[in-house]
Amino acid sequence: MEWNYLFLFNSALLGVGLAMDAFSVSMANGLNEPRMRSGRMCAIAGVFAGFQALMPMLGWVCIHTIVRYFDAFRQLTPWIALVLLLFIGGKMLLEGIRSEDGNSEKAGVSFAALIVQGIATSIDALSVGFTIAEYDWLMALVCSLIIAAVTFIICMVGLLIGKKFGTKLSRKASILGGSILVVIGLEIFITGVF
Repeated sequence: MEWNYLFLFNSALLGVGLAMDAFSVSMANGLNEPRMRSGRMCAIAGVFAGFQALMPMLGWVCIHTIVRYFDAFRQLTPWIALVLLLFIGGKMLLEGIRSEDGNSEKAGVSFAALIVQGIATSIDALSVGFTIAEYDWLMALVCSLIIAAVTFIICMVGLLIGKKFGTKLSRKASILGGSILVVIGLEIFITGVF
């Protein structure tokens, strides 16, 4: 592969494709926390972008080093994403139902939950390492950084949309956000297994 506009375009398209799960989760986070400040929004989008950059590079390294071990792990990725997103989504659903009863105060997504979301939404990006295997390390790194930049922008849009509707939906936002995460987890699982 050579450095050209097609390389940049393909990398950006990979970023768009990989960022769709992170976009949906960002929207759910915005729904859950409608008064989120811009610094926190940047941090959330940055976590998703960081994982979207890290995972293709890990896949690329696996291709060039331990490919036989990675192939066995790749079959587990839909299961891992399903469990992680069902856990976080279920937790948001329960918190939303409890706040409907007036039993608890709505809180934002914790750092640990954000890391879990980042891993769950980017785990499929490991397989992108297979598609960029013919790149040298610098091209693979640039491709991963382009994916991260695209993901960051898309996640910021998702957070803004979620915040806007989260304010309008008030108490129902946490239930809707949790439901979105559960559906995303099921979608990743179904497309990964079948």
